[in-house]
Amino acid sequence: MKFKKLIIASSIIASSLVAQMSYAADTIKVGVLHSLSGTMAISETTLKDTVLMMIEEQNKAGGLLGKKLEAVVVDPASNWPLFAEKTRELLAKEKVDVIFGCWTSVSRKSALPVLEELNGLLFYPVQYEGEESSKNVFYTGAAPNQQAIPAVDYLMDDIGATRWVLAGTDYVYPRTTNKILEAYLKSKGVKDADIMINYTPFGHSDWQGIVSDIKKFGSAGKKTAVVSTINGDANIPFYKELGNQGISAEDIPVVAFSVGEEELSGFDTKPLVGHLAAWNYFQSVETDENEEFIENWKAYIGDKKRVTNDPMEATYIGFKMWAKAVEKVGTTDVDAVEQGLIGIAVPNLTGGIAVMNANHHLSKPVLIGEIQEDGQFEVVSETPGTVIGDAWSDFLPSSQNLISDWTAPVKCGNFDVKTAKCSGQNF
Repeated sequence: MKFKKLIIASSIIASSLVAQMSYAADTIKVGVLHSLSGTMAISETTLKDTVLMMIEEQNKAGGLLGKKLEAVVVDPASNWPLFAEKTRELLAKEKVDVIFGCWTSVSRKSALPVLEELNGLLFYPVQYEGEESSKNVFYTGAAPNQQAIPAVDYLMDDIGATRWVLAGTDYVYPRTTNKILEAYLKSKGVKDADIMINYTPFGHSDWQGIVSDIKKFGSAGKKTAVVSTINGDANIPFYKELGNQGISAEDIPVVAFSVGEEELSGFDTKPLVGHLAAWNYFQSVETDENEEFIENWKAYIGDKKRVTNDPMEATYIGFKMWAKAVEKVGTTDVDAVEQGLIGIAVPNLTGGIAVMNANHHLSKPVLIGEIQEDGQFEVVSETPGTVIGDAWSDFLPSSQNLISDWTAPVKCGNFDVKTAKCSGQNF
């Protein structure tokens, strides 16, 4: 009798395991790798919610390949080495088919060796410094030629800036971007004495001395502008201190690359009116696609006051492209999807079409927005068409001869057009 009960119990357990395995096989796992705590949570939590919204919408539309999508959310907690650990967890343990995640470049570079080792697929939705191209990453945020360079051109041509403060958080994205911008400014005839560069740690809060130095630097009788690559919650005290010291946009305009609607929703924007940001998307842009996206977002999040921003659009575009590529190739296999993504086109939210190019970067419009009292942006400049993201800068000697092309016969992230050789390193 006991033996019979043991056989029945074993049978039930086996059936349960088979059912669980069958369920797992019938879902497509989507990894979400965004900081939900720490200094970057102010920016990244919204992107986690964006991915979850996209998954819900895709499931309501029938899923993919006849399967439902299942989100696997982890919190790397603004701890850069933890991004590598969490990436390994998502790929090796959870067996996710794709990952949407990272914000800072240091977090992306932490995850990158694991992605390449385990052949994972990451969609990276934030502006970055370029100088990288991996087979395992699709860069849906702006490269420097889609944000930093056009922003400087606008300040130079439309505002008349001749003196420059390059202020950033102390990590790879600001340092590399400012290296590119410094070379670009010098190519335009700007002297060393007219360029001030400053870096601060993540979460920096005491801006009194630095803002005082900026104010002094801008009092030399030349039109001065600040190009800000300050990231995360350090932006709040930075802008507050600008207001405290009476620095208006008319005196010294600031153009930011990491401040959007989400960050502005956290504090009083009156002292910031007139300052600028360069992105590929603003919530204020009026298109049918954007209105639908905003409506869906507010309904999903259950808060009519919540805003949208550029990295959300980059997440939206990346998700739509991934889903379209999976349907196109009929599988979630990384190698097949990677090749299937090249050439995929989906409508962006600001009008026009976003295209994934052979270098794993998008073609996107570039917008310059001016901060308004309500925390939104008025678009003051826009490229006439889309700009192809460039993985390698033309203004750095180390990369000016490099291209990225993941299609045959090149299939290389950094192909030297002069030597016709691939270095074999992609980051």
